[in-house]
Amino acid sequence: MTGTLILVRHGQSEWNLKNLFTGWKNPGLTDQGIEEARKAGQALKAKGYQPDAYYTSALSRAQRTLDLMLEEMGIDNVVIVRNQALNERDYGDLAGLNKDDAREKWGEEQVHIWRRSYDVPPPGGESLKDTAARVLPYYRAEIEPRVKAGETVLVAAHGNSLRALVMVLEGLDEDAILKREIATGAPIIYGIDQAGKRVSTQEL
Repeated sequence: MTGTLILVRHGQSEWNLKNLFTGWKNPGLTDQGIEEARKAGQALKAKGYQPDAYYTSALSRAQRTLDLMLEEMGIDNVVIVRNQALNERDYGDLAGLNKDDAREKWGEEQVHIWRRSYDVPPPGGESLKDTAARVLPYYRAEIEPRVKAGETVLVAAHGNSLRALVMVLEGLDEDAILKREIATGAPIIYGIDQAGKRVSTQEL
């Protein structure tokens, strides 16, 4: 028996477009982001997916993405679990800053370290390691048991919270996960066996 885990990064946000650090802030989706979310829903519907459970973060851009996907899939009146354990990485003092302005203030090398190291957090924020420390226990307690039982679970979240899951599911090391791009609005579908191991991967 194989379960299915569908991971979707939210569609492009207004702050993605403006090149701002977002983290736990709550910008809306751009027109492109709305279209990305709709296309994700259309792609899943075309493949015949009917999830048994739905999870998203406490942030509006992920919630909106999931709502748009479900609209395209013709799914309503379902329970959606929202939890901040699935929130994007908290960028702390960088949140709301233009990435170019941050480089001017702290230097190219320091900003690169904050963005691309596994375990060095920005001031007042989280590293990817810190993000994984809240995402993975939540996944193992709430989501993984359902997938291991053969259910199909849809998770709409964020680039870095999903990276924490992808790192474990794909067996990537600390360097490889930082290079693993997760596109907005592009479903990643894993087949998961009863032991919780990945047996297949498909990207739509």
